[in-house]
Amino acid sequence: MTQDATLGPDRSFLFVLGSSRADGNSETLARAAAAHLPADVPQRWVDLNRLALPDFQDGRHEDAGRRAEGDEELLRRATVDATDIVIVSPLYWYSLSAQTKRYLDYWSGWLNVPGSDFKERMEGGTLWGVTAMAHDEHEVADGLITGLSLSAAYLRMRFGGVLTGTASRPGRVRADERAMTRARTFFRSEAPLARFPYEEAGAVA
Repeated sequence: MTQDATLGPDRSFLFVLGSSRADGNSETLARAAAAHLPADVPQRWVDLNRLALPDFQDGRHEDAGRRAEGDEELLRRATVDATDIVIVSPLYWYSLSAQTKRYLDYWSGWLNVPGSDFKERMEGGTLWGVTAMAHDEHEVADGLITGLSLSAAYLRMRFGGVLTGTASRPGRVRADERAMTRARTFFRSEAPLARFPYEEAGAVA
């Protein structure tokens, strides 16, 4: 999953849609940003609502021989095959949607499959986020942003940040001129290596 800084054909983007509503504002904003990716950069879009993915069961100490199957395996393969993963989730109660959080919980399971190379495959890739919210004050999404940033830090990924927009009714995010303007260059912004706060404090010291 290691990448360079350019947006070329060696990059591939996986957009993970986690809204409970089809064609929601978060997806609209993500598609606006994706439209400005170079034509030779592969894009794959996965709607979590269309997958037969049950609630995650943590069985790392009980079922050591477990292997991903069906839609779970398709999702795992799509995840490790991408250089860039874009979490597309509306802001629900100041955090990720239930569908999106369940997807990230499955990362825990994939980490613990015997012989798994999940962490090695994820290292060096880039995690991004896109979210729409009812608030004009986008700092209310800080909890969502922190969760994604720390998840990237754990896997030694880069973190490109979160594209935020204001909208409630379907399609209204298009009226957020600031968000739509930022969408044009969002995926060209710098994505530094994600770090835990204590790592950053140590670097300063």
